[in-house]
Amino acid sequence: MAVETQPIKKPASFIAPVMGAFGAFAGVFVGAANGSVLTGIIVGFVVLAAIAYVAMEVLDPKMENSVKWGLVVLLAVAGYLLGGLPGAVVGAIFGYIFGVLIYWIGMGRYRVPLPPYLTSGQVLWHYSFRTLCGAIFVFLITPILVVMPLSFNAENFFTFTPEMLRFDPAGYSLKHYRDFFTSSEWQQALRNSLIIAPFATFLSVSFGTLAAIGLSSEHVPFRRAIMAILISPMIVPLIISAAGMYFFYSRIGLQGTLFGVVLAHAALGIPFVIITVTATLVGFDRSLTRAAANMGANPVTTFFRVQMPLILPGVISGGLFAFITSFDEVVVVLFVGSAKQQTLPWQMFTGLREQISPTILAVATILVAISILLLTTVEILRRRSERMRGMSPG
Repeated sequence: MAVETQPIKKPASFIAPVMGAFGAFAGVFVGAANGSVLTGIIVGFVVLAAIAYVAMEVLDPKMENSVKWGLVVLLAVAGYLLGGLPGAVVGAIFGYIFGVLIYWIGMGRYRVPLPPYLTSGQVLWHYSFRTLCGAIFVFLITPILVVMPLSFNAENFFTFTPEMLRFDPAGYSLKHYRDFFTSSEWQQALRNSLIIAPFATFLSVSFGTLAAIGLSSEHVPFRRAIMAILISPMIVPLIISAAGMYFFYSRIGLQGTLFGVVLAHAALGIPFVIITVTATLVGFDRSLTRAAANMGANPVTTFFRVQMPLILPGVISGGLFAFITSFDEVVVVLFVGSAKQQTLPWQMFTGLREQISPTILAVATILVAISILLLTTVEILRRRSERMRGMSPG
């Protein structure tokens, strides 16, 4: 029977400096916004350490909810005085987070989900590792979160206007989305992407699935070397692949043609299909294909009736990755394509280089939404594949 770790209230000498460190971290951003990072760090440390001391040593622990909401109001007011309405929103968020942290750390609740035998160093590493992963995630996702609200800017700027910062409805508009859906150039680029990406995905899935099935057999000679060659487009810098395709396609008459762009994108998508299908085949029971053959099924029937249903999640996942790769790719199409094959990413590149069109922000938001939808589908299919192969519960 497992022994649960019981929460134990921590001394003020522990909680005050720990919460002060969190306050100093928040003070970096507040101080930078107000012209003095050092002042922000010092004030943040002192203020939050004092609040934590009062909450844990002076006030009754039963007042936890009152302290949390009081801290939300306090920091919201402070944020409003420093930065107006946006500052109030940010302050309220920080207030809620700090209110939860004070009691989570001060009452020792952070030890509850962990085994009781862990040392202080192991506990520190446990949460430090997760904090580091969270910081990396925030660093990677922040540029996307910045672009999305900017796409609703009522002005032709790539920055937040004073109206937007005040949350004034007059500062927001759908004009950039209207420009995208009414512009002939953008719509032609969208049509080209919707033509090229599906055909490239079909070729990637067809060739990649067959290659993965063939290479999964132990009787194929040099299969590791062949696998390395087939997935090399993922490893070789894209500019090198694009230059090589340009010179090769120029010699055989495919440069500047729609079919050439489709083949180039298919070559980029095949490695994703091979990797996902190969991963699915790891748990595939080959006795099923032998049983089908013994029952008189030919190889084609065995593939479509026995093998394909079991590896279908991996095939679809690879196809979605191939579609995203083709739909978002710009370097290869610049080398291999012509003005007639100008895709959506190409049009975005042109908009940044020549006319700085804010419509790019709306298009980027749409592409982000599509990518999130497709990646969510990939994750659902991955879990379904694991359940079908008995690799996960449920």
